[in-house]
Amino acid sequence: MTRPLDQADQLTLYYDGSCPLCLAEMEYLKSRDDHSRLCFEDITRSQFDAAQHGIDCAGAMQSIVGKLSSGAQMQGVAVFAAAYERVGLYRLAWLLSRESLQKPLGFMYLQFAKHRHSISKWFGPLALKLSRRVTGTKGQL
Repeated sequence: MTRPLDQADQLTLYYDGSCPLCLAEMEYLKSRDDHSRLCFEDITRSQFDAAQHGIDCAGAMQSIVGKLSSGAQMQGVAVFAAAYERVGLYRLAWLLSRESLQKPLGFMYLQFAKHRHSISKWFGPLALKLSRRVTGTKGQL
């Protein structure tokens, strides 16, 4: 279930920093990233240059994008599976990478992503507060 990862496997996560639920997830992942296997890019920052990173910003706003240091890109649930593996959440990574679950998980994630701002209005502030309490961070991503 586990496999050793090296720095060549570093993953950059391109996320919506204006979404409290997304931000809470990224802060949680960063708090678990003891070996610097993840990088984080908020695509809503005014200084963010999608062309410099080689990603489609509109596509990344519809579904999270991940990019390996090799240049290979992934989108959606696969990004979370790869990120969770890199921070030692192996069982969750394994579950999200099951072939038989890809269609239903992909559909559910796309529905969440499409409505994440509405969902975040209800649950985002609480999720962010809990995440910061658990991780001990104060929003330094």
